[in-house]
Amino acid sequence: NAIKFYFEQVLKREKFFWDIPRPKKPLLLPKVIGERELRRLFTAITNRKHKAILFTAYSAGLRVSEVVNLKITDIDSDRMQIFISRAKGKKDRYVMLSPLVLEMLRAYLKESRPRPKKYLFEGQQPGIAYSIKSAQKIFQVAKNKAGIGSHISFHSLRHSFATHLLEKGVDVRYIKDLMGHFSIKTTEIYLHVKKEQLVNIISPLDSLWENEKNDI
Repeated sequence: NAIKFYFEQVLKREKFFWDIPRPKKPLLLPKVIGERELRRLFTAITNRKHKAILFTAYSAGLRVSEVVNLKITDIDSDRMQIFISRAKGKKDRYVMLSPLVLEMLRAYLKESRPRPKKYLFEGQQPGIAYSIKSAQKIFQVAKNKAGIGSHISFHSLRHSFATHLLEKGVDVRYIKDLMGHFSIKTTEIYLHVKKEQLVNIISPLDSLWENEKNDI
């Protein structure tokens, strides 16, 4: 890739290095959290803000950087959408807004002192986004309280979101766009579906929590 970039982008040569062999990447399976473990994880959190961060991440399959960079204006309660701005690969996308998450976010914002000004989740300084490290620490603390194995991380919420949707029969094309992937596999043809269809998918968080009577 470095050689290709040098000859094609720096020297402006023709693209003649197509056949350079590249080392194969190891196939690492994603670490997925089971539904029972997820219940224990979410139940272990007592701080409403912390719970809102993890619920938001799992409910829409967001990366930790996407969660902490969410702005209040990115939450569209009329269309039940969350706008993800310039995520990985500088790609915008819309994901569904879980009714359960919307309820939790409203409760969280109502009791927040001081109330966030710009970002949905702010740190100690008003107007400054919550740090990725702090969000990851929230997950680690909850994981330890729930007694879940050390093999999972904050990113496992994203993997779990995609896996649970697949298990519920959601078409892989929809999941691909919800996750913000450019392709399902690098060798497959890029699949595209309309954004209007994506936001009508019910988040797996709602079915996970539908029988719970406890307040969120």
